[in-house]
Amino acid sequence: MKLILRTYNLKLKHTFRISRKTIDFQPSLIVELQDDGFSGYGEATSNPYYNITVEILQNDIEKIRDIVESASNETPEEFWLKMNSFLKENPFALCALDNAYNDLYARKKAKKLYELWNYSIANNPLTNYTIGIDSIENMIAKMKGFPWPIYKIKLGTPEDIAIVTELRKHTDAVFRVDANCAWTVDETLENAVILKSLGVEFTEQPLKANDWKGHKEVFENSVLPVIADESCITEADVAKCHNHFHGVNVKLMKCGGITPGRRMIAEAKKLGLKTMVGCMTESSVGISAIAHLLPELDYVDMDGALLLAEDIASGVSIKYGETSYPERTGTGVILF
Repeated sequence: MKLILRTYNLKLKHTFRISRKTIDFQPSLIVELQDDGFSGYGEATSNPYYNITVEILQNDIEKIRDIVESASNETPEEFWLKMNSFLKENPFALCALDNAYNDLYARKKAKKLYELWNYSIANNPLTNYTIGIDSIENMIAKMKGFPWPIYKIKLGTPEDIAIVTELRKHTDAVFRVDANCAWTVDETLENAVILKSLGVEFTEQPLKANDWKGHKEVFENSVLPVIADESCITEADVAKCHNHFHGVNVKLMKCGGITPGRRMIAEAKKLGLKTMVGCMTESSVGISAIAHLLPELDYVDMDGALLLAEDIASGVSIKYGETSYPERTGTGVILF
């Protein structure tokens, strides 16, 4: 098997701001695995919150190039276990390799990834479109410029309620809000009452990730469901989130790829938690991998490629929240 690494600096359509960062470009690493005339693709992006840079991603994967390239007929689960023994401290790099191998494996089996897993795509959930923090006027303009059935609104400012109140005047779409750890318990509970009246479906990660006492209090008293994000990183976190959140948002880069991501989704379902997969700001390489998990999800946030000024790949297409799969095997990705 041959390993190829490519780096990109993905330009966004608009400056993207959440409660802890602002970006105009997103550095990204694309992993390609070639074998028997087939190619599989995976992606990982830089992330300062988790101290991940593209250089770190490249260096960590290069250290095990010989081990990666010696893989041949392992199942995705066997490949992940082998890679995890070297990359457990860098789940972003592990994710890029794991997703690429899953893609390659499915292509060699002449199946789409969801077909390989025997998933039915008949009832896939719609993806939301994210409106980053900005002036209220600009947030309205972004929303009007991209009509969509579900919006995720990034919050974590002194004007949060004013933002949602004003946005609601301009659309009947479903709202979801994500405070990215910026609120207190009291703010969360008070805001939830108002946000529910404004047609908000749920709140995502209102409190700091390790505030488990606060999560419990919010879980027991909030009038809106609360979904874990920063509090749900690894497989062990799913059980911790039980009775502290109503659902979990699994991020493939944080947990180490689509292989452990599927295990986390299965565990969440067993515990009665709502299931969601979210994305980073990433290209269609990463988004197309997420798309094959849709049949197992209650909610999905896979708009990363829609936020880009220019994509680097073709894969799944998303129109008004609905996902369509290309007539190609694996994840369906091809690089431009």
